Amino acid sequence: MTEDDAPAAESMSDVEREREIDYLDVEINLLRPATPFMRDHLKVIWIGAIVWTCTTFGPITLTRLAPDVMTSTMPMIGFPLHYFLIAIGSPSAALLLSVWYARKRDQIDRKYGIEQGVSGGTATAETADESVAATDGGTRE
Repeated sequence: MTEDDAPAAESMSDVEREREIDYLDVEINLLRPATPFMRDHLKVIWIGAIVWTCTTFGPITLTRLAPDVMTSTMPMIGFPLHYFLIAIGSPSAALLLSVWYARKRDQIDRKYGIEQGVSGGTATAETADESVAATDGGTRE
């Protein structure tokens, strides 16, 4: 990059900068992402991983640290608190977390102008383009 390119690069938005990147030449580092898209996506992944860890291992850890509170029976439903959190809370949190991740990923895709390919129908052996390679590395006969 020359000195003349520096002001132009600074005035570019994240979306414009993302479109200029040739991903075949970019080194991928999961701890220090090189592109704005990767940085935004990595934030979502880290937040999701932390929430998942807390909802999955939190009730178990709390039962070990505070057994009197966690094993007490909950009013109205009659189950111990630790049982309810592990049997109902953790799977529910995982479901909500997957919905949250899908929505956040869609927001990031819209921000950077990424469109998911949606096919109009499934290709069969008769309708598939002959230039398409076989997925097993072989060729069509």
